[in-house]
Amino acid sequence: MSTVTLNIGPKTYTVACADGEEAHIEGLGAMIAEKYALLGASRAPLEAQNLVFAALFLADELDQAKKQIAAIPEPDTSE
Repeated sequence: MSTVTLNIGPKTYTVACADGEEAHIEGLGAMIAEKYALLGASRAPLEAQNLVFAALFLADELDQAKKQIAAIPEPDTSE
């Protein structure tokens, strides 16, 4: 078991992960930090609210990507 330190906004979070997963978790943390930074000056006074907003940004991107994938027609394999 390993630990990774994530810097998101003004806080630091230590997260446990499986050995070998450190880079992946750091990448995910960087994505969250990027969305957190989008809040700019409109950050809420409670840190949990800011993290929820960052998560909503990511969830919206995921939702849009799923819709785009669902809209791709299946290839015709009847030939």
